[in-house]
Amino acid sequence: MVARLAPDAAPPDPVRPDFGGRCLTEVVPALLAEVHGTGERARPHWLPEQVAGARQVVLLVLDGLGARQLDSRAAQMAPVLASGTGTTLTSVAPSTTAAALTSLATGLAPAVHGMVGYRVAIGEEILNVLGWRLGARDARQSVPPRELQPFAPFALSPVPTPVVSRQDYRATGFTAAHLGDSPLYGWHTPAGLVVEVRRVLRSDAPFVYAYYDGIDRSAHAHGLGEHYDAELVAVDRMVGDLLEVLPKDAALVVTADHGQVEVGTATEVLGGEVMARVSLLSGEGRFRWLHARPGAKDGLLELAAGLYSHIAWVRDVEQVVDEGWLGGSPTADVRGRLGDVVLVPFASTAFLDPADTGEQRLVCRHGSLTPDEMVVPLLAWAPRR
Repeated sequence: MVARLAPDAAPPDPVRPDFGGRCLTEVVPALLAEVHGTGERARPHWLPEQVAGARQVVLLVLDGLGARQLDSRAAQMAPVLASGTGTTLTSVAPSTTAAALTSLATGLAPAVHGMVGYRVAIGEEILNVLGWRLGARDARQSVPPRELQPFAPFALSPVPTPVVSRQDYRATGFTAAHLGDSPLYGWHTPAGLVVEVRRVLRSDAPFVYAYYDGIDRSAHAHGLGEHYDAELVAVDRMVGDLLEVLPKDAALVVTADHGQVEVGTATEVLGGEVMARVSLLSGEGRFRWLHARPGAKDGLLELAAGLYSHIAWVRDVEQVVDEGWLGGSPTADVRGRLGDVVLVPFASTAFLDPADTGEQRLVCRHGSLTPDEMVVPLLAWAPRR
C-alpha cells in the first residue's frame, strides 16, 4: 500500500478493471462456452488450458482472497492452491462483494447491472445491498431485488446453473438480485460445501458455481494476521477435498471477487466543510460517494480534492464514467444510485459514514482500485484422465 503522499508527490495510478479482457466479467461466459461447447466465443488466451475438454466444471469463488495475499502465503500455507495453474484477473469497481459477485454471475459491468456498491442510494435513502435493508427495514418488498438488478445470471447456459452457497444466504435480497432463479444448495460448514458440490456433480450438472466467504469474514474481523493465515490453511484443505471428489472428467477453477487492505483504526471522518455540501453518503469506506445538496455540487470536487488528494483518488461522477471505472455509461436509473464526487483511497485508510456503524468495526477493507484489492487469482486443475 502507498502511504499518505508528500505535498508535491504524484499519486499512484489506479488499477482499472480490464473489462472485456482479464476481468471477472469474462470468467463465467468463458467457462460456460467451454463446458457447453457452443463455439460462439473464442477461448480467451488467459483461460487456463486445464479446463479444455472438461465435461463438468466447478467454479469456486473464495470471497476476499486477493492474489497478492495468496502469493505471499501460498508456498507455506496453501500447497493445494499453489499447485493450481493460472493467472490473475482484475475485479470491478468498486472492488466490493455486491458489485463483483453480480458482475461475475451476470458477465456484466456495474454500469450495466447497477449493483454499484455495498450501500446504494435509492431516492433519498440508502439501501444496504448485502442485508437488503433501508435503515432498519427489510426492503425486499419496497425494493424488489429482481427489479433493481434485472439481468439473468449465467445467461449463456442452456440449463439452470446450480449454486452451492451458505444456507443462511438462501432467502436474502442480494441472493435474489445476483443469482436470480438459480437452484441453491445450502451448506452450513466447509465440509458441507464439499458434500453439496459432490451431490450436484453426481446429477450430471455441466457447470457448478460454489461460493465460500470464510476468508473475507476472517479478514474483516481480525485483519491479515494469524486468524487469516489459519483460515487460508483451512480453505486450502477444503480445495484439496474438492479435488478428491471431482469426477475424472471434471475440472476445478478457483477465483475471488476482491482482495483486502488492512486499515484498522486508521480511518477518516469527513470534515464539516465537506458535510455542509453533502446530503447523503453511499458506497463504502474505500469507495465513498458524496451526494451533493441541491446547489452545492459546484465546488465540491475542488474542496474534496484539496482536502484528500494526498490519500485518495478524488473524481466527480463524470470523470469516473469517462475513465471507464464502471464499464460504460450508466442508465438514468443507475446514475441515480451514484453520488456526485467519489473518494477512493490509495493509502491505508477509509472514509467513514456515521450512519453505517457496522462498517466502523472492520479491520480489513476493500472497494478501492489498489493492486491489493483489485487483483484476484484465477487457478485451475485439469480433469483426471
